Amino acid sequence: MLNTLNTIGQKFRLVGEIYSFEAITMGNINATYKVTYKNPDETLKSYLFQRVNIHVFKNPVQIMENIDHVTTFIREKNPNQIALHFHHTDEGLNYFIYDENAFWRVVNFVDSVTFNTCDDIRVIEATGKAFGTFQTQLSDFDGTVLYETIPNFHNTKKRLDTLFEHIEADSCGRVLEVKKEIEYIASVREKAAELSVMYANGEIPKRVTHNDTKCNNVLFDKKTKEPIVVIDLDTIMPGMSMYDFGDAVRFIANTSTEDEPHLSKVSFDTEKFAAFAKGFISETHKSLKPVEIENLVKATFSITIELAARFLDDYITGDKYFRCTYPKHNLVRTRCQLQLAKDIERKWDELELIIKNIIENLEA
Repeated sequence: MLNTLNTIGQKFRLVGEIYSFEAITMGNINATYKVTYKNPDETLKSYLFQRVNIHVFKNPVQIMENIDHVTTFIREKNPNQIALHFHHTDEGLNYFIYDENAFWRVVNFVDSVTFNTCDDIRVIEATGKAFGTFQTQLSDFDGTVLYETIPNFHNTKKRLDTLFEHIEADSCGRVLEVKKEIEYIASVREKAAELSVMYANGEIPKRVTHNDTKCNNVLFDKKTKEPIVVIDLDTIMPGMSMYDFGDAVRFIANTSTEDEPHLSKVSFDTEKFAAFAKGFISETHKSLKPVEIENLVKATFSITIELAARFLDDYITGDKYFRCTYPKHNLVRTRCQLQLAKDIERKWDELELIIKNIIENLEA
């Protein structure tokens, strides 16, 4: 491995010699190593070397071009802030294909802390602020230069249409088992799909979106717990800003895990929602349009239904997409997300009032 890392470092024109390296075990998709170099002046500098899983990310060159556009724009726009910096080869590429099928990239290491889950309201608000800042930094970026690396990733209408096509086909004979789940999704199908229809019709702005807005994709200062930078840009694409918001609070305000089998433990925490919303809106209220702010709650509901539909679709077609650790794992995931969506519906007016109060306080 040391020989491989040496080759990668030379290709990315890193200065000095490798002093130490260690595998980073957090993360299930890519292989990541923290590699520390000793510079000629005896100082140490660390980098993250990452081998991209091209079986999961089937368009790695497009992904890296998207990342290059976005990170370059953010660094040039905010030269005094810490930003992700991917290194380039002599050919000007921010990736290197080694031994034909090993796809490598190198980014500066940022000394920080991350949170896989979080109950600290201050950190939740800071997470909202981080993703809101990310949106604002890219509010004037020309998103037309980006590839849609996963077509229709958050096209809720298409996801639901596909689900009901597969329900009709019932290829694995599982549809009768999930009649209640299907009935509920059918009852909210139009409401859940509304934003994706508006987006397709040009009624909602096309933004640069992160598409994986979990709290562990923000690096925080170890002492102050203030956000430093948003990471993991592999799914950055054109999309709806509200869906980045909705997916974040869907995850962070869930009182359980995404595969909690005991539905009595699943609910939507309004205090966590309010904290994230406060952080997000404080950074975006001047750059987002009214139609985007007004539909934050609906986006949260819609993306929750979308994920439930994806889990259910996978279950009735034979569990081919999501990794399952037991036979009905996808069905448990489905029911968990539907329970969450129902609680969002019950609390809809309260959530709308939270958004309204945040806006009023910012404008006061």
